[in-house]
Amino acid sequence: MNSPVVVVDYGMGNLHSIIRKLHLLGQNWLISNEPEIICKAEKLILPGVGHFGKAMEKLQQLHLIEALNEAVIQRKKPVLGICLGMQLMACYSEEGNVAGLGWFDAQVVKFKIKDSNTYKIPHMGWNQVINQKSCPVMKGIEDGTEFYFVHSYHWITEDKEQEVHKTTYEYPFTSAVSKNNLFGVQYHPEKSHDAGLKLLSNFLKL
Repeated sequence: MNSPVVVVDYGMGNLHSIIRKLHLLGQNWLISNEPEIICKAEKLILPGVGHFGKAMEKLQQLHLIEALNEAVIQRKKPVLGICLGMQLMACYSEEGNVAGLGWFDAQVVKFKIKDSNTYKIPHMGWNQVINQKSCPVMKGIEDGTEFYFVHSYHWITEDKEQEVHKTTYEYPFTSAVSKNNLFGVQYHPEKSHDAGLKLLSNFLKL
């Protein structure tokens, strides 16, 4: 864990909670929105809270899309997308009707809840994850573990090989994904106590 992990700052992330957890784990970290630093990072965390379309605008304005692609796609450095950060890895989102980074063959859609008296949007609070496949970032995290969620949109894909976790909120949806050096979680490990610390620790050890 000697090389600093770069937390991407594009103005829409819950950075302080993440940094507190990295500090607790003894991890060196760096917050940056500089393309030169991001494209040379050894590990990246892509956080995010808010609107997909505005997030893509911010990444474009800061010239970070090219830097992220260089680090993640060309140099194949590990990246962890959290909440909106995971969603940005998809090809497209209904939130803003815009293209994403396109790292996964997936789309992001708004929850289509029928029982709105029981299931409020946003989906907020603790919920279980159900394992779909093994993944190094999830080592030691048991089936049925609870994580903390806050979101109104969720991931859909026909490529079931990328699914790590599913979660049910009226109906099942994809709540974690992985592919090679790419990892994404819809929930917030930085707000999920011991399970979240375990997940972050696993990512830092890659």
